[in-house]
This record gives sequence, C-alpha cells and structure tokens, in this order.
Amino acid sequence: MRLLGGWTLNGEIPDIPKAILPVAPHTSNWDFFVGLMVKLALGIRVNFLGKHQIFVFPIKGLLHWLGGIPVRRDSAHGVVGQMVDEFAKAERMVLVIAPEGTRSKVSEWKKGFLHIAQQAQVPVVPIAFCFKNKTINISKPMLVGEDLDQALLDIKAFTNQAVGKRPELQ
Repeated sequence: MRLLGGWTLNGEIPDIPKAILPVAPHTSNWDFFVGLMVKLALGIRVNFLGKHQIFVFPIKGLLHWLGGIPVRRDSAHGVVGQMVDEFAKAERMVLVIAPEGTRSKVSEWKKGFLHIAQQAQVPVVPIAFCFKNKTINISKPMLVGEDLDQALLDIKAFTNQAVGKRPELQ
C-alpha cells in the first residue's frame, strides 16, 4: 500500500481487538508523524504512551483524542500494572510503543511492553520504520511466553533490518 510522501506499507495490522505494536527504530520525533500518517491512512484507533509533561494546554485534548495516555517516566509508578488494567477494561485496545524508551542511542531496550503483553495476554505485532527505503514493515502477531529475552530477540530480529531517521542512534 502506498502512503503519503512515497512511503510503502508492507503487511497489515491484524483485525484483532487487543495488541501491542512495538515500533522501532525510534530515533526521531518524525517517527510519531509517520505513525500518525499510517493511523490516518488505515483508519485505525491506536493508543500511545507519552510523557505526562506533553499533556498540557493547548494540545492536551488533541493528544487524548489521538489516543495518548500520559505516563510519568521519572520514577516507578506501576506503568505495567496500569496498562494491564487498561487492557482488561477495554473491549478494544491497540497500544503503540517505542521499545527503546527514548530517541537516544541505547544498549538495551525496555522490556515493560513485553511484561504488559504477557500479563494482559495480548499479542505483540512488531513494526519497523525504515527511513532509508521509506517502508513500514508489519510482522505477524506474536504471543509472549515465559521467555521474555527470546521474545525480545525475535522482535529485534524483525526490526533490525530497518534504518531510522537518525541511524547513528541505532
């Protein structure tokens, strides 16, 4: 599927009521806008986590309307438990998350999204944004079992083929 700006979408978001979509690599604020383009093109409802500091007037209402969920990242506030509860309450919920946890270079990804998927018993659908080829690749759904390290390796194997907007941060 061709999208705005010459981007191509390979694969499809499965029609399942609940899922976590880890999107990588996350090296730029432009990732948000590419994701928004996909959301609007496909007409899908997704949620995303954002720093609580960005949920302020005048954009607070817009961020909530787009599916934003404010979280505090400066200390442990039980985000995994909060999100597991949100999945339990919702009939439909698709959570988009940046597994690196930042736009900076990291040596390890955050595993919170895997804990959420495991505890909420929802599949993970990895997505890779490749700025070099302007492609968005969507994997098939994966269930997260007991071995979180292996699940992380499987997701990284899928997303590592993509080149971020700022490849030096990968």
